[in-house]
Amino acid sequence: MAHKEVWLSILDRLKPTIQKAHFLTWFQNTTIMEIKDGKMIVGLPSAFAHNWITEKYNLKIVQAAMEIDSTITEVVYEIHGSLNFKDNPASGAIDIKALFKDDEKVVRKVRNMDEVEVTRASSGMVVNSQMLNHRYSLNNFVIGKDNRLPHAASLAVANMPGGIYNPLYIYGSTGLGKTHLLQAIGNEALRNFPDKVVKYVTAEKFVTEVVEAIGKRYMQKFKDQYRKVDVFLVDDIQFFARKDSSQQEFFHTFDALYNGNKQIVITSDRPPSELDGLDDRLKSRFGMGMVVELLMPDFETRLAILHQKCREAQMIIDPEVLYFIANNVTDSVRALDGVLRQVTAEAQLTDRVPTLRTAAEIIKRMNKAHKIIGFDIEEKKANACAKTAEDVLKIVAEYYKVGVDELTGGDRHTEVIVPRQICMYLIKNELGDSYQKIGTAFGGKNHTTVLHACNKIGEKLKNNLRLVRDVNSIKREMGL
Repeated sequence: MAHKEVWLSILDRLKPTIQKAHFLTWFQNTTIMEIKDGKMIVGLPSAFAHNWITEKYNLKIVQAAMEIDSTITEVVYEIHGSLNFKDNPASGAIDIKALFKDDEKVVRKVRNMDEVEVTRASSGMVVNSQMLNHRYSLNNFVIGKDNRLPHAASLAVANMPGGIYNPLYIYGSTGLGKTHLLQAIGNEALRNFPDKVVKYVTAEKFVTEVVEAIGKRYMQKFKDQYRKVDVFLVDDIQFFARKDSSQQEFFHTFDALYNGNKQIVITSDRPPSELDGLDDRLKSRFGMGMVVELLMPDFETRLAILHQKCREAQMIIDPEVLYFIANNVTDSVRALDGVLRQVTAEAQLTDRVPTLRTAAEIIKRMNKAHKIIGFDIEEKKANACAKTAEDVLKIVAEYYKVGVDELTGGDRHTEVIVPRQICMYLIKNELGDSYQKIGTAFGGKNHTTVLHACNKIGEKLKNNLRLVRDVNSIKREMGL
């Protein structure tokens, strides 16, 4: 059996045991490089894929490989940056998406209905929904002490639409997760009741539709469309302020759905009693069900949210950086997500590992008046220029969380040897010190040891993407 066929057979066995999103992310552009003397060498396209697969899926891969070929007793992984089935077909990389052709979704617009019919080719299941974002779920909404009640109410509504907490009114400042909960209710309700019609609409869009219906004289068609809904989700209801025609139509829609035991969920940036410019009849109806407030999560919850978002996006970021972001971004969950995205994007674009400096600079750019806790940007800038071997030692020691004395000593553990070799490489290539001088700075090591270290790091930088990012990050800390 050819190497590609063996790998496809292994992937076919792994596929049912791994979430689709994870499978697509981590096994794309992978392949078997060689099978010899019981050893199977798997090629991976990046250091990130290497770290994740070896940590999470190694045992599954070994078991699947032994089932297919009993002569395989060992699996090793190598990084090959050239693996890319599109740009380099000869590399043998696998297009992982081809394994999911039978599960593709067929999406079409349903005539005369502002909803989408989604048919799963593999199951034939049909559900109706108003363009809900599948990323929002009640399972990935991080629960803390300040949002436990809104989450519990949302879960209850999704499990029993129209039977409890009707209407459900969720309010809170911008960027705290109201839309997440609103759409998550819709997604959960559709999972529990596939035949129900779930409609999500912003108040702004509802107003636009009312204006168009009046102008084009199809109000009856507009009314009929909204009367057929089982779960009605309305975002940012405060937008109705001083829009009398829209308020009147929404009032009648609300009453029709409520009297028909249909579920209504509403979000706003303030409680019903503070909705200026809204009819008192509407404010009264908004408050007759369950009213819950979303608050800014505490530090522990913010940190949990960052970890959750890293897992969802398959990102590996130093926990110290996440701790720093959670400690400094306190205005909204959206801002928290925004900083995390920018930190990740900048690291990817510059080929560096995210550091405290990266996060601090981004937070400062987003809010110039904000006082950074735990990192003095100006002080770091002043001390950034590494001029001596001692400067480089301090920077590398801080980056790798080891002691300077460990770097200059004789410790032979990998977690010390690699930073030590990087130190020698940077001092030689960036400061221009001689091998003999570098050896003296590292406890009297000889010329050959320093030369070997510099050559080894230089070779690794050709194909070890993780090391490239580490060295680039350290150079930035050095002011280069």
